[in-house]
Amino acid sequence: MNGRPPLLAARAAARRFGSRLALAPTDFELADGEAVALVGPNGAGKSTLLALLAGALEPSAGIVERQAGASVGWAPQRPAQYGRLSPRENLELFARLGAEERPERSAERLLEEFELPRDGVLAGELSVGNRQRLNLAIALLGDPDALLLDEPTAALDPEQRQRLWERLELQRERGVALLFVTQHADELEHHAERVVALRDGAVAFAGPVAEYDVLAPAR
Repeated sequence: MNGRPPLLAARAAARRFGSRLALAPTDFELADGEAVALVGPNGAGKSTLLALLAGALEPSAGIVERQAGASVGWAPQRPAQYGRLSPRENLELFARLGAEERPERSAERLLEEFELPRDGVLAGELSVGNRQRLNLAIALLGDPDALLLDEPTAALDPEQRQRLWERLELQRERGVALLFVTQHADELEHHAERVVALRDGAVAFAGPVAEYDVLAPAR
């Protein structure tokens, strides 16, 4: 953790869905400004851990802690947006739900930053790349201290992936912490300081990228 205080932490946090244990008791910390990649096969518990840290799910056991005053932006794998609203309307709606003082100004800033169409097209009509950009823009409302991203580059072509990461790196330069799920080895190498690998709902590896074998079974 390099001496940095945790911005978010899971302390023996676990989650069950009925009789199924989706995430075994797990310890995890995300420090101010760091970037952590979360990897593992489908069903390993990655999305569950992100949802717990985001506050979208309550742990069945253990606790999730958040640094006092810290805010979190969460972009689930399935875009959290309204298909019958325009990108502008989506951003203004979520800004109001987040009690932003000037939702119109926030929406305009993010539309420009992410090069999204303002009017004349509905969110449900956007390309895959634009939907992902809108998903990230919504997560950035309120200038969060941490971003939790569930496979943000899934279904994007190489050029779209590069452009999305350029925007994410701008957030890193602003000091935003980043926890992201990925299936791309190059994203570990270029965008993460640490790796946490889950397998069967439990942590199989946690450490620096340089010490992680991308061919390990947990991948």
